[in-house]
Amino acid sequence: MTQTTDPASTEGEAASPTQPSGNLISSAQLVAAGILLSRVSGLVREMVFSRYFGTSPFASAFRAATRLPNVLQNLLGEGTLSASFIPVYSRLLDRGETEAAGRLAGAIFSLLFAVAGALALIGVLLAPVLVDFFLPGFEGELRDLTVLCTRIIFPMTGILVLSAWALGILNSHRHFFVSYTAPVLWNVAIISTLFLMGDRVGQRDLVVAISWGALIGGGLQFLVQLPWVLKLERSLRFSGDFRSPHVATVIRNAGPAIMGRGVVQLSGWVDLWLASFLFGGALAALGYAQTLYMLPVSLFGMSIAASELPELSRAGAAELDPLRRRVEAGLRQMAVFVVPSVVGYLLLGDIIVGAMYEGREFDRGDTILVYLILAGYSIGLFASTGSRLYSSAFFALDDTRTPAKIAFIRVVLSAIIGGSLMILLEPITVRGVRLGPDTGLLVMGNPLGAAGLALGTGAAAWVEWLLLRRALDRRAGPVAARGVLFRLVAAASIGAVFARGLLMLLPDMPLLLAAIVALVPFGLIYFAIAHRLGVTEASSTMRRVTSRFTRRAR
Repeated sequence: MTQTTDPASTEGEAASPTQPSGNLISSAQLVAAGILLSRVSGLVREMVFSRYFGTSPFASAFRAATRLPNVLQNLLGEGTLSASFIPVYSRLLDRGETEAAGRLAGAIFSLLFAVAGALALIGVLLAPVLVDFFLPGFEGELRDLTVLCTRIIFPMTGILVLSAWALGILNSHRHFFVSYTAPVLWNVAIISTLFLMGDRVGQRDLVVAISWGALIGGGLQFLVQLPWVLKLERSLRFSGDFRSPHVATVIRNAGPAIMGRGVVQLSGWVDLWLASFLFGGALAALGYAQTLYMLPVSLFGMSIAASELPELSRAGAAELDPLRRRVEAGLRQMAVFVVPSVVGYLLLGDIIVGAMYEGREFDRGDTILVYLILAGYSIGLFASTGSRLYSSAFFALDDTRTPAKIAFIRVVLSAIIGGSLMILLEPITVRGVRLGPDTGLLVMGNPLGAAGLALGTGAAAWVEWLLLRRALDRRAGPVAARGVLFRLVAAASIGAVFARGLLMLLPDMPLLLAAIVALVPFGLIYFAIAHRLGVTEASSTMRRVTSRFTRRAR
């Protein structure tokens, strides 16, 4: 994998949109490399966090405090900029209009700075109102602690909006690695705080300390990207001049994108509202599962979708056949890695969760609970990753409305299905009214309402995927990447069953060693069978890995 952190270097010219295979792999690899470092550091953060907090109410307070302010990041951050700013900015660069591109970038930064700053200030002032409204199940010390942490963390999300602007600049210049590596600093700031303060203070004070660490980490994440931005965008002009037609196009496209992101944010708020009525550690358990769930989404969904967006935008509506073929190639590449992730989480997830989190405050009961939540999310894992690429295709066509409308349908279904399953598994009391059966379902002493929420999310993701696929098929022609899924599922299932059987035959061993013993043969068997079944993307992956080992051996 070729990668560079030299601000003066470039990742090379992109392949023509009519030739999707070459640059798709190299750009996606650079994004995946950056995201891998970020996600690995995130896993380390979660491992350390779980040792100190487990699924305690203090862990839920920190989860809630980071989720509530995310409205800024979700509404104005990477998703909205990907839909509105990157397509317009990329086309200006492609046409050689560097001065216009620099003015556009500066105007959008000024707008984001003003809006995000104002909303961050409002969020700090209204933190008690937000907590009472979105987390009505939080009371007493848990409520007060969540308010305090929300006030500390809220400005961080405004800074991360500016970080997303920097990511948009770098991605459009085909510099992917730095922007997706920057979140490592956010994770490092929290990990450092945990190590420095973890054994010196109690859990309540530690939550406050890591909230300050998160704020500092957000600033570092933005600042580390600035040298690359200033190096690449020499025509950058910060101003409040919004009269440019290019700025008007970005703002016009941002409206539906913000509505779409608002729908996603609404889904997150509904989940928060519901989860606040569950047992005290429910939000913490959901967070642990989401960290593992987002690993393949980020590595194989975001990496390909993000690297393809500038190229899809350069093709645009005038070249629908190349756009369709790029989407098809991206979906097949995603499937090779996402399908085994789904099967692995479903059949080996308890081993993975235990290896990552179990220890100190995180016991075996917590492991089983998080595994069941992860299994619920994993039902829709492939659909979630594929939907990101479909959405990028619509963004490239300057159509932000279609993904927004379909996202709204997904959110409604997720709330209905997830909420119903949650109440069936763990009855709740809302304003003195008890909802659900008299008794819920317990596994090792833990109620399973959070697993119901996750299952609703997974099921609704497939509805979104099907609707997006149908809409794009009508617009650009059918995408023929479906037949490969059955072969990949078969290969992954055989590998996972073999790995599970192997563990049953071997004596008990430490969880981390058990995960290695299971996952290594699982991966090898999967790729070998997929290769034999004629999946070309799996074969090319095997050749690249084999050639690297061969070169090192020499």
